[in-house]
Amino acid sequence: MTRLIVAAGSSSERYVTAGVTLLVAFVLVAVVHRAMRGRAHRLAEALGGPELSPVFDTRLRFLRRVVEAAIIIVALGLAIAQFTSLDRIASTVLASSAIAAAVVGFAARQMLANAIAGVVLAVTQPLRIGDLVTFEGDTGTVEDVTLTYTWLRTGADARLIIPNERLASGVLRNDSIRSPVIALEVSIWLAPDADETAALAAVEGLEDHRSARIADVTDTGIRLQVAGPPVAPEQRIEREGQLRAAVLRALREAGCRGHRGEP
Repeated sequence: MTRLIVAAGSSSERYVTAGVTLLVAFVLVAVVHRAMRGRAHRLAEALGGPELSPVFDTRLRFLRRVVEAAIIIVALGLAIAQFTSLDRIASTVLASSAIAAAVVGFAARQMLANAIAGVVLAVTQPLRIGDLVTFEGDTGTVEDVTLTYTWLRTGADARLIIPNERLASGVLRNDSIRSPVIALEVSIWLAPDADETAALAAVEGLEDHRSARIADVTDTGIRLQVAGPPVAPEQRIEREGQLRAAVLRALREAGCRGHRGEP
């Protein structure tokens, strides 16, 4: 009877210890989150701006998430270590180190790949918080770069959530890096038998353009590339739409036949 009471008391102590460990971990995460956000505000004020630069903001957010994840992982490990019954289960299931490595590697391959790619993105910074980027035909503003995913906000206020591994290995267009302005270009397809000379002459008459050229000729059509004046990155989508509409209107007035639903 005494042994049962002692065992029950010991079991209760383990549960309490595990619960307190997890509670302390969540409190530490909240403290770290608040402290690093406060640090970010103080750095922004010290640099004389309302917000941090995209470079510092991206790295600080990523560092905060790494610290928070490390705290939670350590706390979970300490909490699980309180239960000796799990040791027997673990030793039975993971008796072979080779099997354990295979299981863990297979289950966590995608997550680890995304996390490593997130570290690469945070260090090299091909994109930063607030940048206007285009990836696989989708254009949006970078809202956040987490440990495993990057969030983009499109012009329609939709959210694109891209795995970091895919983003790091793909071709990315960043319109907000290196230069305060970007080139403005639109493509218009003409019918295969359209008069390209008349089309170029019609576009040359536009005020809001820099150059026009025949970019491609195929059996299905002629691609006309029209460049406009440089604009700020945040204005690119709107100005491209305006330039495309002006080019289509000029081609329609000139009687040039379009391709795939164009004039």
